[in-house]
Amino acid sequence: MAVFSKSQVPQFSVDVYQNAYLPEGGREVNAIVTVTSTGGGTTGGVPLLGATSAPSAMPGQAAPSAGVVLMVDCSGSMDYPPTKMRNARDATAAAIDTLRDGVAFAVVAGTHKAAEVYPGGGRLAVADPATRAQAKDALRRLTAGGGTAIGTWLRLADRLLASADLTIRHGILLTDGRNEHESPEELRAALDACAGRFTCDARGVGTDWEVKEVTGIASALLGTADIVADPSGLAADFTSMMEKAMGKEVADVALRLWTPVGVEIVFVKQVAPTVEDLTGRRTEAGPRAGDYPTGSWGDESRDYHVCVRVPEAGVGQEMLAARVSLIVPAAGGGAPEVLSQGLVRAVWTDDLAASTAINAQVAHYTGQAELAQVIQQGLQARKSGDIGGATAKLGRAVQLAARSGNEDTAKLLSKVVDVVDVATGTVRLKAKVADADEMTLETRSTKTVRVKK
Repeated sequence: MAVFSKSQVPQFSVDVYQNAYLPEGGREVNAIVTVTSTGGGTTGGVPLLGATSAPSAMPGQAAPSAGVVLMVDCSGSMDYPPTKMRNARDATAAAIDTLRDGVAFAVVAGTHKAAEVYPGGGRLAVADPATRAQAKDALRRLTAGGGTAIGTWLRLADRLLASADLTIRHGILLTDGRNEHESPEELRAALDACAGRFTCDARGVGTDWEVKEVTGIASALLGTADIVADPSGLAADFTSMMEKAMGKEVADVALRLWTPVGVEIVFVKQVAPTVEDLTGRRTEAGPRAGDYPTGSWGDESRDYHVCVRVPEAGVGQEMLAARVSLIVPAAGGGAPEVLSQGLVRAVWTDDLAASTAINAQVAHYTGQAELAQVIQQGLQARKSGDIGGATAKLGRAVQLAARSGNEDTAKLLSKVVDVVDVATGTVRLKAKVADADEMTLETRSTKTVRVKK
């Protein structure tokens, strides 16, 4: 793991919100686990790693501990209109300008194959005024032509990031089209190979790309996904993405769940800032313990919904339902370091009011998860011509967005449906919907809002 100076050690906290009370025979326990990282200091997302020389470090230059690979779609469709390729070059240049000195980086051109644009030779450059200028000069020679095989881009990014001893490994991927020059199985194999090795933010520009492909890449690699419908907005988006990447200070953080004998894990989901089901990503970590990946962290807070099933018990009994720990790998491969932990409890009672109360945090995020699901189901029904099903699902989405105060999602829904009654979720599908509006709603459907204090 990263080594920090004493004044720059990030502090992690784990807070558990739940109603621990169950009726006699009750078995399902729900808890919202809030993880917060603060106080990383002023390294700008670059942990202090000692003096081991990286392959691309200049003599006397400290080894980089953070690395970023920018993957730019250069397929033939990027020339329609020609301004799209120019905007992509400008956006990548803006992102390079945002790199802090000492960060390792590379630029990859993606078509039906992946090509190194800068620095080349299977290595990473170390950001400073000279290398940033050289990289931007190399970008000017980028032209559009060829197909799209995103898996090859990701595999090259993985090899480049593996060429140096880095703590933070990050990718930024831009595409404007569908992944037509490799099979879905080939892309899935590439994602499986890269998962856990680096995180990746993915962006779709224009409206000719496939939402599920772009969101699937971000989901598999624990990054963010979004649409940039107007290519002129790419520079601002890339700059923002790079600034956030530069703020990451701790990598490979995992949520470890230990459960007593007889307790089953129903699911583990990230529920803020986006909904992401982590249940199937568990790796075993000893007797009755499993790790769920959360990726890299800067100064931020995220919420997780943990649901477990406990053995039946009688009134007055109490048990530890789960212990939640936040861990990072230890240097040298020893036992992982526990950053913080919290406890999930179960208490059986005959007090009906206590056992039927739903914790506000649990209720809120259950609704947010349903909101994401019904938006996706509603849009799929709309595409397949099921008007009744689409109206019902998107009406329910309008109702849930209003109840939870998710104003951004409510605004996106209003571009797809005419709202008749918010409280009852009564809506009418709009006769005409712009592709960009529909794709924006689908891409951002998993974004959530926090519980109002």
